[in-house]
Amino acid sequence: MEVDEAAPALFVQCRFALVCGDGLDADAAKKLASTLKLHGGEIVTDQYDGENLPLEELTHIICATCDFPSYDAASDALIPVIKPHWVDASLAKSKLANPRQYSSDPRLFMSNVVICCADLPEGDKDAIIGGVLAMGGLHSAKVSSMVTHIVALTMDSEICRSVAMRKLNMKIVLPHWFDDCLKLGRRIDENPYLLPDPEILRPSNAIAPRAAENGQLTGAIDPDPSHAPSSTTIRSPRGPLQVFARKKLMLSQDLGIGSHLKDVLKDLIEESRGHVTEDSRKADMFICKYREGPDYRLMSQAGKDVGNLAWLYYLITNNSWTSPMRRLLHYPIARNGLPGFQGLRISLSNYSGEARLYLENLITAAGAECTKTLKQDNTHLITAHIMSEKCAAAKDWGVHIINHLWLEESYSKWKLQSITNSRYTHFPRRTNLGEVVGQTKIDRHALEHYFFHTEDTEMEDAKDESQPMQRKDPNMAPIPTSSLVNTPRTPHVRQKAARNSAHAAGTPRRSTGVERKSEAGKMQTPASGRIVSDGKENQTPSTTSSRKAKEAAAARLHDIVSDITLYEKEKKRVGGVVYGGRRKNDPDRVGADRKRSITEDPDSDATEGGESKRLRTGTARSTIHLLVSGYKKWVSHPKLEDANKKQLRDLGIIVTQHPSRASHLAAPSILRTHKFISAMAYAPTIVSTDFIDQCLEKNEFLAPEDFLLQDKANEKRFQISLAESQKRAKENHNKLFEGRTIYCVEIINGGFDTYKSIIEANGGQCNMYRGRPGTMVPSRRADSETSTADEATQAEVFLISGQDQERLWSRFRQMAERSRKIPRIVRSEWLIESAMAQKILPVGPHELR
Repeated sequence: MEVDEAAPALFVQCRFALVCGDGLDADAAKKLASTLKLHGGEIVTDQYDGENLPLEELTHIICATCDFPSYDAASDALIPVIKPHWVDASLAKSKLANPRQYSSDPRLFMSNVVICCADLPEGDKDAIIGGVLAMGGLHSAKVSSMVTHIVALTMDSEICRSVAMRKLNMKIVLPHWFDDCLKLGRRIDENPYLLPDPEILRPSNAIAPRAAENGQLTGAIDPDPSHAPSSTTIRSPRGPLQVFARKKLMLSQDLGIGSHLKDVLKDLIEESRGHVTEDSRKADMFICKYREGPDYRLMSQAGKDVGNLAWLYYLITNNSWTSPMRRLLHYPIARNGLPGFQGLRISLSNYSGEARLYLENLITAAGAECTKTLKQDNTHLITAHIMSEKCAAAKDWGVHIINHLWLEESYSKWKLQSITNSRYTHFPRRTNLGEVVGQTKIDRHALEHYFFHTEDTEMEDAKDESQPMQRKDPNMAPIPTSSLVNTPRTPHVRQKAARNSAHAAGTPRRSTGVERKSEAGKMQTPASGRIVSDGKENQTPSTTSSRKAKEAAAARLHDIVSDITLYEKEKKRVGGVVYGGRRKNDPDRVGADRKRSITEDPDSDATEGGESKRLRTGTARSTIHLLVSGYKKWVSHPKLEDANKKQLRDLGIIVTQHPSRASHLAAPSILRTHKFISAMAYAPTIVSTDFIDQCLEKNEFLAPEDFLLQDKANEKRFQISLAESQKRAKENHNKLFEGRTIYCVEIINGGFDTYKSIIEANGGQCNMYRGRPGTMVPSRRADSETSTADEATQAEVFLISGQDQERLWSRFRQMAERSRKIPRIVRSEWLIESAMAQKILPVGPHELR
């Protein structure tokens, strides 16, 4: 490679450390070091052996991953850790590239992505580019060899045709992929989003998506593994292990391992030039089971590696170092679990193999109960996608449905996360989230805050007691030495113990170390001590102790969380109690953990004395879900409605409000209500409301087939045949408007949401049209095997409008013509009649011109 001697060397002011590992072997590191030296760079070290790097001498660290011991220290020192590609990119540009775009930080999950946008509107294009740049990716205005992804809506653009014709190694993806990645904060598989035939735009598929291969969980499934690696299998093929060279390990007493296994581990470590010590002050690694004890706190405060047996076995098996915080179950667990998880009953769905075992063990480690089956007393359902019977049952029962990110991030941050966060309730249509399980790291700042930060501060305070002139607050009472070791782990327990201690000893309360640390260097009058009564409930927190106030509020909230959970569950349950109800600690309430008998109705309520009502017939009966429309007896009579619904539920008839869940529809006649029209797409059995009257009157479950709706008058009036419409609905499988994009104006009689739900129930896509310039019709490629619509029908685009929205019609026609579509502006009657007849009717009499 020729170098211009007149020009200054590119890396002349850079000092590098090369860390070998996955993605950068020894040979590649030597070649890279030669290139850097050729262009003026200085190599501080290229043979990193696990010892601490001389960070004060470095400007850059080159490593393909963040998995080396000095990564956290380098991040704190603001030294960029970059991938080897950064060198090539800098040489290609003849200037130092932005290290953020080549960072090894796993949080920047788009760091290997270079996008080029094709036929996107300017607003969408700017949003995608901004999101990719924020997550470590790059943008190129033109197609080059560096581009990895082309973002387009169709294959009609010149860029896409050129890439396809030249067969370039670039993926053409829909912008939906970036939306889903940014919503989840994880990079998911691109295959369902690849043009020209993206899977997410195909007709609804009954086959659940499969998870891609996930290598993040190997050796990190169980925090307390029962099988140790065999010494013979490790020693024979590779010889001594390099990972323990010149390292001192300490095995904690709480591991509970036998003397034989302990001797095997000791022999392996010592044969690898390591040493097993009993002194935590001399150890480099500490292996324990729980996050407690003076040795754990001392090692953690010193910044040494603290892991569990699973982490030790991983090091032995792979003979390579990895951080114990990289995988959640490589770090010691808390003996009492995560605050707020006690009492939760969590079930899993759609996870399999190692991912399922990992999540089961993580739930147990967090302190909750993991159930194999889903019941009504479950509080949460963690699922990889929403295509399962468990998900349908959870919606009926009001069980919270979230993905695994809620569990992982709650455990990582050591704080119960809110399920209202959209990241935890987002499920991409054709993605199995099992492929991104295990990518969450332990939050080291949360560890410091909840497990050893306070103790560290108190130890410094105890040390300062021998120097009164250096005390930050001379009016504070001394700390008992026993509190340095026996300090509780969680903020709630820590605060309560501090109050009890102060009350018993008669000593004034003292400010926390965090307060004094934040006020260091300020000249002010010291605050006088306060004696706080142990029984005082409405304690006013100090204005200088915001953290104490937050802890007190969190403690009070934790005491009532069971009642809040119970209320939310009862409020969402179909036919359940919406107002009032009993508290969880009421004496006459049946416990949630009570075993149900085989013949008990799962939807029945508890009666007085703790006994449950049973089905009137005394035999097992299949439950039907009934959607009711136009039943006048319940109008303005909420108490009668609640009583009737409860009686019907006891008979095995669950009244639902969702057309998609209804197996039967009850109406006095053929109606053009929202419920009736939407339910037609699901082909339910339509019965007369006499069915409800007779079941209530006779107090028994009657055959719905004896009450089928007969309404010849309205069939003639609406020009439909109810039997024919139901037959077509079964044949359509919710695909009446499949592949069609139907627009609807914002202000229309009945409301936009009404027509949107009808269109989506029939497999179409409904967009609101406001007449904004630059709006384009999305391309929806029909599946070649299942689509029966002719080309003329596929080329049509509809606008549901009223006569008073005429000002938008010209813009809509222009938009359709730009997209090479035929504009059809119709009244809402066309949509209603088509949905009722379950066939696409001619637009002639309803078209607006």
